[in-house]
Formats: sequence, C-alpha cells, structure tokens
Amino acid sequence: MPADERLLHPDEALKIVLSQVRRLPVETVPLAEAGGRILAADLIADQDLPPFPAATMDGFAVIASDVSPWREIIGDQFAGTMEGIEITPGTTARIMTGAPLPHGADAVVQVEHTELREDHVVIHQEIVAEGENLRPVGSDLRKGDVLVSAGSRIGPAEIGLLASLGHAEVEVYRRPRFSILSTGDELVEPDQVPGPGQIRDSNRFSLTVAAEAAGAEVVWSGHAPDDETALRELILKRIAESDVVITSGGVSMGDKDFVKAILNEIATVHFRRLFMKPGKPLNFATAGDGTLVFGLPGNPVSALVEFEIFIRTALRAMTGQQHPEPATASAILEHWVAGTDRIEYQRGIVSVDEAGQLRARNTGSQASARLMSLVGANAFLVIQPREAAYEAGERVPVILLQPVSSER
Repeated sequence: MPADERLLHPDEALKIVLSQVRRLPVETVPLAEAGGRILAADLIADQDLPPFPAATMDGFAVIASDVSPWREIIGDQFAGTMEGIEITPGTTARIMTGAPLPHGADAVVQVEHTELREDHVVIHQEIVAEGENLRPVGSDLRKGDVLVSAGSRIGPAEIGLLASLGHAEVEVYRRPRFSILSTGDELVEPDQVPGPGQIRDSNRFSLTVAAEAAGAEVVWSGHAPDDETALRELILKRIAESDVVITSGGVSMGDKDFVKAILNEIATVHFRRLFMKPGKPLNFATAGDGTLVFGLPGNPVSALVEFEIFIRTALRAMTGQQHPEPATASAILEHWVAGTDRIEYQRGIVSVDEAGQLRARNTGSQASARLMSLVGANAFLVIQPREAAYEAGERVPVILLQPVSSER
C-alpha cells in the first residue's frame, strides 16, 4: 500500500498511530513486582478500612460523657490485639496509636492531658468529645469503593492499598516489548574514537532509556550497518519478536537510507513526513502481527521529540492507560520567539509564578542535533506557524513532559 507522502499535521499523525494500537494482554504478577506497572482492572475495596475504630494518639480510652476526672486503669490495649476489655463509667484503659478501641469506650484522651496516680489516672481535659482522637470504621475507605481505576500506574500509594486489602498478586498489562536499532556506517560505539566522518552512536542509548523509563521492556538494542540485505533480515527478526520496533536513521532521501525501502517491502506504511520540526521525517508502519514500526530520523533531538509525542503515547494506549495523549496546557512566553513555517516543538522549561500562572522559556539554541536543548527541559513549547515573531507575554500551548514546579 503506498505511503501517505503528505506533510501530515502531528495531530492527524497521532490519530493514525493510535488507530493501529492493540491493547496488550493481561498478566498476574506478585505484589512486590507490580511497582510501575499498569493496573488492568479497577481496584475495589472488599472491606472497610480501618475495620475497627482505632486510636490516633497514645492515651486512655474513655467514655466521653463520663465527667469523673478519676478513672481506674483496668488494662492495656496495644495495636495488633483485642484484649477483651470493657470500659464502664469510672474506668479507662491505656491505648496505643493504631490500637482498636475497647468495648464501651467512644473516645481517647491524649496522654499529655492525663496524670498517673498508682492504678488510677486523672483526666485534666474538661470536655471530651465523642469520637475524639479516633479513626472511625471506614474512614480511610468503604467497602465497594473504586479506589484505583484500571489504566492507572501503580506507585507507592497504590502498592500500599493493594497490600492493605490483601492482594498478594495483581493483574497488570504486559510490558510492551521494544526493539531499538540505530543504522549507519558512520556510527561507532561510545568507547571508540571516531574516525574521519564518523560519530558516536547516541540515539540507541537515549531511546533505550526513554523506552524503559516509559515502562517498556527493551528486548533488543543494537546497531545495524548500511547493508540492505542484512538490515532487512534484522528488521524482520525484530518485528517477529517485538510489539514496537524503533529504527534511528535511514528514513530520508540518501542513497543508503534503506529503512524506507525495506518498510515499503515488508510493512504497511501509514505516513512518512510530518508538518513539524524538529522531526519532519517519521516513517510509521505496521507489520507482522500488528507490530508498530517507527522509523525515526538520525538527528538525536528529532528522534527524542518524536518518541515523546508518538511512541510514548502509543505505549500508554497499549497498556490501557487513561488519557494516553500528551498532557497539554497554556503558558506565557518569557521571551521573543521567531516565527516558523512548520509547527515547532521547542524544548523548554515551564514553571509556576507567584500568581499561579504557567510561564515558559526555551532552553537556548533549538538545533535538531543539539542534545543540550533537552537537558533540563520539562516541556515542549508548541510554536504554531506564522510569519510574525512571538513576543514575550503571548500565550503558547505547551506539552508537559515532567511535573511543573514553582519559580525560585
């Protein structure tokens, strides 16, 4: 099928990518291995938590309406046990933080408001409210509540909820299997000294880290020479063993840009070029049993920008994550930005000012080979095409890559 050779708007290209995504299968993993995974089913509370009224302070369990300042100490109530103590008017029991409230009691007086006298305690707090210093049954969660929705990433709090509800195992989406290969005879390994016309391979390493940070399992990462036959065999093998194959380089108009020709032969190519910069070339194809193939350009910044917009979004959709599209907002430009003939994704820093407004600035030179433009960036500034420059104070859309912090 002939590839679409138009310069596609990035939004249109993203819709095409998402239309080709298949949801990955579900697997069950031990709770200890569930961190960072994507929940495959709603987490529903099957009990109230806490299941008993619990003390929030060390002190004495009392009847709130009992006005006697002197109370006989009839026992100790520790966390993790139920001592069978019955509190009646004129009596009390020592109670520790987190311990269940003894029968008959309806409040806890902090130990700081009491004074011990042999087997009695003097309550120096004049008024004790019913329920004081207690965590009521179901105050954390109620049976039947949806606590975490399917498609949510499991972090420390989610792990804690799963553990507290007795889940030793959890159903999650399988990690997408990624293969990443860089192409080009000009590339050498980082520990090699480049010869004339050679450069060190950086894309393979940055894309591998980006994929793993996004939750992928990188099953293969390597370098392929500019040999069409060998490259074809390698790509076919990677397609057979991967959910996503990423190539870097070989997608432009050069005599040795073999990736384009190979994808024409072995895959369905959905589009090749985008109305954006950096990253005009992007070959997106599907092959084999629905494997997604992204032929990224060789420029390192172009490759990472396209990874964030298209590949990370596809990964989120594959694992059932809610709202897979990039998070967007509007921010106030802090400086002048030149007009552009294509949608430009400038690497930038977005922060929150004292008035609560988002403010944006770029990271300096935006050359597509300048990896330093991504160092410290937490957003892309989306500069729409126009002849006139953007002035400081204008609002522009931004894609948020990381949490935004307040200005210092």
